[in-house]
Amino acid sequence: MCDRAAKGAAMSGVSELTAHLGYLMRSVSNAVSHEFARKIAAEAVTVAEWVMLRSLYDETEMAPSVLATKMGMTRGAISKLAERLIAKRLVERRENPVDKRGHSLSLSLAGAQKVHAIAALADRNDADFFAVMSNAERAELRALLETLIARNGLSAAPVD
Repeated sequence: MCDRAAKGAAMSGVSELTAHLGYLMRSVSNAVSHEFARKIAAEAVTVAEWVMLRSLYDETEMAPSVLATKMGMTRGAISKLAERLIAKRLVERRENPVDKRGHSLSLSLAGAQKVHAIAALADRNDADFFAVMSNAERAELRALLETLIARNGLSAAPVD
């Protein structure tokens, strides 16, 4: 059997990449995410930093362990991310007066302002990318994605 025939025989029954919903979702996700990352680079933050800033936005303060669970990251990864944001003066660390080993994280005023600026970029990025869909199609896509998230028990923020 020639190499081409052997390859064809070996590949029979192998689905195309585009037959997989996960592949198609990843293609869309990558396109949206890469464009967003490009836009927020001007704000001197990464997507992971943005997710942390936005996660802290609705809270007065949060323990790093709680933030790690919320973001689906390890405590070590949260610590490194927090250090970068503290160095940028976007996040503040408060020591626990009772337990000297513990601390909490909160947004600085500059961090809260940064959330507003990046949220506007996120909104614009979504509007630009999904403008090719009707309002009904966007609503249907959102409902389908929310169903997948709920039924698969997904809760962590996508940061990578």
